[in-house]
Amino acid sequence: MCGRFALRAPRPRLAEHFGLDKVPGAPERHNIAPGQLVEIVAAEASGRRHMRLTRWGLVPFWAKDASIGARLINARCETAPAKPAFRAAYRHRRCLIPADGFYEWRALSGRRQPWLFHLEGGGLFALAGLWESWQGPGGEILETCVVLTREAVGPAREVHERMPVIPPPSAYGDWLAPNLQTDSRIAALLESFPPPKLAACRVGPAVNNPRQDGPECSRPLDGEGGAPGGIFLT
Repeated sequence: MCGRFALRAPRPRLAEHFGLDKVPGAPERHNIAPGQLVEIVAAEASGRRHMRLTRWGLVPFWAKDASIGARLINARCETAPAKPAFRAAYRHRRCLIPADGFYEWRALSGRRQPWLFHLEGGGLFALAGLWESWQGPGGEILETCVVLTREAVGPAREVHERMPVIPPPSAYGDWLAPNLQTDSRIAALLESFPPPKLAACRVGPAVNNPRQDGPECSRPLDGEGGAPGGIFLT
């Protein structure tokens, strides 16, 4: 699963990486948690990309109330098109969720050790996601999102069986394309994504608290810089 991620990159770099005309100012985020506001990149019918502010935890358009979103923070890419909660968004409202790291926890000596996963060499990437718009009984509009997950690969596999789907930048346009609406074609696109080259490092317990969002959440322990493969788990 994916229960936390980080977005610490400078805003101009964000605009450049995702091909956005403008990006609203925002502070660094070291510990983005479910239920919090999340920036996503979506595409208009023309293909022009824009940024939206959504809440992490998808609320289907047909839901009676918004509380269901607390249970829908991840969607398995293998089964999402068959799930009523995700089916419409899978076909019509795909998005990219900007990130430069995500966290997973591994049981170790009776405690859970958090690990921060990032690209080898660092840098921005995207979590593949879906977004939805829900109208409440009073007419209020709530936009929400969910992170797609896949079977874990590389170093992430040694910590958890699932990980976020991370599309390569070359596939951003295809993933966001409004005319891509067939389940089989979307699944084929997902299967074409190469495994990301990840590294990881241990971080301290601050990230366990969703109310903490400072540099202490993503700071490597003992000067670790991350290492590929299984080396970092020994």
